[in-house]
Amino acid sequence: MTTGTTTITITIMGTATPTTMATVTVPVGITITMGTDAGAEGLLKLAAWTSPSFPVGAFAYSHGLEWAVEAGLVLDADTLHQWAAHLIAAGAPRQDAVLLARAYRQVDDGSALLETAELAAALKGTAELAQETVVQGGAFLRTVRAAWPDARLDGVATLFARERFDLALPVAVGIAAAAHRIPLPETLRFFLHGVAANTVSAAIRLSVIGQTDGQRVTAALEPAILSTASAAVAADPDDLWSAAPMVDWCSMRHETQHTRLFRS
Repeated sequence: MTTGTTTITITIMGTATPTTMATVTVPVGITITMGTDAGAEGLLKLAAWTSPSFPVGAFAYSHGLEWAVEAGLVLDADTLHQWAAHLIAAGAPRQDAVLLARAYRQVDDGSALLETAELAAALKGTAELAQETVVQGGAFLRTVRAAWPDARLDGVATLFARERFDLALPVAVGIAAAAHRIPLPETLRFFLHGVAANTVSAAIRLSVIGQTDGQRVTAALEPAILSTASAAVAADPDDLWSAAPMVDWCSMRHETQHTRLFRS
């Protein structure tokens, strides 16, 4: 086979010198494709960004679960698993996953990002759920910019500030992952796992389950997380739907709940 010599640029992430040059010999006609930050650095970023301890205020929101507990809809580990699995597969998190993928692919298109952000905020079923996503989204972008600086994130922040647009959480996560070249499938899996972890954490604080049962529920949610993430990668960007009216109803009832721990 005929061969030729070509010079490629290899980007080394996380170093003071971001690029180096290397010369390799490859068969003529072979295309060399450089991958994205799919390794340990990217996974560490996702682990930090989707951790319950990441400072976006996620601990203050239950996404309607607090009223579901009050109404006797979620009573134990089994009913919590049913609630969370349906939420991930057909509720707002499913829709958020599609929005995240959409924003990820639009990171360099400001007008498209503004449209996606508007949709992400408008598609929430109640005022509490809308507040939940935009408060966390704004906090997420501020924190990522502070700890993991990136010029594209600065540009997005400037654009949204100028247009006075709120940034929903899935849109913010999609933009940050794209800017840092973290693969979309991994981003979606971690994002949805964060949803599951926050739901379980809220249930523990509401005394529905204990710590060990919380881990059992988290483990049982893995199939729903993987399935929803895979579907979101392949979904049409306009395939925006959810089918969890009971969650919206619980959120509406939560607005006037007499005693509550959470803001949604």
